[in-house]
Amino acid sequence: PVRLLPATMAATLGLGANMLPSFLYQAPHVASTVAAVVPSAAEDTMALRAKKLMAKPVLASKIEMHSAEFYQACTIGGILSCGLTHLAVTPLDVVKCNMQTDPSKYPSIASGFGITVKEQGLSGLVRGWAPTLIGYSFQGACKFGLYEFFKKYYADLVGEDNFKNYKDIVFLAGSASAEFFADIALCPWEAVKVNVQTRPGFANGLMDGMPKVIAEGGVGGLYKGLTPLWMRQIPYTMMKFGAFERVVEAIYANAMPKPKAECSKNEQLGVSFAAGYIAGVFCAIVSHPADNLVSKLNSKPGSTSGEIIAEMGWYNLFTRGLPLRIVMIGTLTGLQWGIYDAYKVYVGLPTSGGGGEKKPTSGGGGEEKK
Repeated sequence: PVRLLPATMAATLGLGANMLPSFLYQAPHVASTVAAVVPSAAEDTMALRAKKLMAKPVLASKIEMHSAEFYQACTIGGILSCGLTHLAVTPLDVVKCNMQTDPSKYPSIASGFGITVKEQGLSGLVRGWAPTLIGYSFQGACKFGLYEFFKKYYADLVGEDNFKNYKDIVFLAGSASAEFFADIALCPWEAVKVNVQTRPGFANGLMDGMPKVIAEGGVGGLYKGLTPLWMRQIPYTMMKFGAFERVVEAIYANAMPKPKAECSKNEQLGVSFAAGYIAGVFCAIVSHPADNLVSKLNSKPGSTSGEIIAEMGWYNLFTRGLPLRIVMIGTLTGLQWGIYDAYKVYVGLPTSGGGGEKKPTSGGGGEEKK
């Protein structure tokens, strides 16, 4: 009995008799018999887990469309898509804002990068990254989360039978409503960002920039550019969502050899990026005059929109910095839709946009056809 105890303990611990010297517990022939009859606990557990995994396939979590969980997922996707992409293009944004506010010093894209690095070092290209990340994360949360809400709301108002005839109005009204609130969330951070990026010596970043903006114009100074921001962002977002929805439908109807429901998730995400980039080019063009106005107003405290337009002239208002902004916004919008839809796929939701079917859903094409 004394010599059998260690073998029992070994089997219980999953070690097996062959893992301990036989002379420590009993004769070799008894040990081999125990090892053959009593499998180790570790081997038994691993075999059981393998059988369970093979018997029960892993299923993606199912989120009901237009439920609270759905809008929460869209909000998180918007934070990731807008916050991360705007942060990534901060160097382009720095050069663009300087070209808009001081064209004599920064006459071209190449000189803008060169002068910035020469005067401020490489760190000068990422000035204002903190208000950029925070501000556009807030904006993205409202932009995408509220768009899905308002799109469903307006689609229900017109009814499923009338949606086909009014879906463009639904897309545009939903995106405009969402952006109205998104810009209120963005505006204070945009004011700090532009001041940090375009006024040499004004501040090093968010922590000292925000108090200085408030000291100059009060809390209201943080919202000085709200109206021009609405002028820039609402047309931009209407184009971003309206054009995207239509381009997605056109790609699936004319460029893809199969319906959306038969495409792989990677193929669908590729369509989302391509449609987003195309929509972004149009976004940049329609919103650029107001973008120039916002940059000028924030860089010149006390000035008015009329004074800025008189100083720049209408031609420069529409064209100054436009090529760089087309590249930046096209890439930005494509990446935003790609990241947003990638997150939706990750949580078990379909990608955005219709699939070129004859009859879209009342939700504006957000669901895949079964």
